[in-house]
Amino acid sequence: MEGGLQISGRVVVPESELSWRFSRSSGAGGQHVNTSDTRVELSYDVDGLPEPYRSRALDRLATRLVDTVLTVSASDRRSQLQNRELARQRLAALLRDGIAPPPKARRPTRPGQRAVQRRIDDKKRRGEVKRLRTSRDTDH
Repeated sequence: MEGGLQISGRVVVPESELSWRFSRSSGAGGQHVNTSDTRVELSYDVDGLPEPYRSRALDRLATRLVDTVLTVSASDRRSQLQNRELARQRLAALLRDGIAPPPKARRPTRPGQRAVQRRIDDKKRRGEVKRLRTSRDTDH
């Protein structure tokens, strides 16, 4: 935990840039819940990222940011330590998706001649079936 939060091979968020908040959790746990601060909120200001990653993160995570700060919470587990680890994993996953390079542009392709011919043949066959059906209906 001392080294920081590993986002990708090149990006590591220093531990000093992470902001932790603890509060009482709701849900399962009985009386333990009422006395322990097991709910964890982990915040990180994405302005601290190096430039190409920063602009990607600001763009992709815009709906989750409050001023450039990304916050995740975890209250799934009974222990604060487990919730801390869960929050770290969630933040890392969000940032990993946020800074990922854009997908390769799709190169438009055209259907092959055989596929075009097969489609036309299928349409003709279907039309013929319908044509035969209508002529049969009028005989009654």
